[in-house]
Amino acid sequence: MDLISRISHHFTESAHLKLQAMDLLAAPIADTAERVVQCLLADGKILACGNGGSAADAQHFSAEMLNRFEMERPGLAAIALTTDASTLTSIANDYDFDQVFSKQIRALGHSGDLLLAISTSGNSRNVIQAINAAHDRGMNVIALTGRGGGQMAEILMPGDIHLCAPGDRTAHTQEIHITAIHCLCDAIDCLLLGVE
Repeated sequence: MDLISRISHHFTESAHLKLQAMDLLAAPIADTAERVVQCLLADGKILACGNGGSAADAQHFSAEMLNRFEMERPGLAAIALTTDASTLTSIANDYDFDQVFSKQIRALGHSGDLLLAISTSGNSRNVIQAINAAHDRGMNVIALTGRGGGQMAEILMPGDIHLCAPGDRTAHTQEIHITAIHCLCDAIDCLLLGVE
């Protein structure tokens, strides 16, 4: 096995998929940035959730918002629903793991807030329940998916935005997701700070 060729192939495949994603996602990411800024200027917040690597992406997004991305600015209201171990384990233990995000949204979410729902397959049951809870609370959803969007794509409503990465490999979908999140954070800063 030639590891260098294998690694080079991974880079090449990832680069090609990111270029496809650029064509597919640039306009929806710009729309998402505008929606996030409108939400924040109306004293709303963004709640983010996902499992595994997508949980890490939800936390990454929240950290970039609450602290800063690349420019100095005040913190922006974002909460990763993936970080409170006591809350997550109590909900999973007392009810069901499928409700670990939806119960938090029903308690913390308000009309006008946004949910960033991340799932590489689009079929994570607890993220699907989070979307349903967000809709019940009058929140719009930004869905960050792959593989055609799965079941999440089927339950999105008018006013929601779907950012669906091309390709079938989870690793490449996650690579596109983090690039999309970085583009989103940069666009939010540009809209808020007037950067060209």
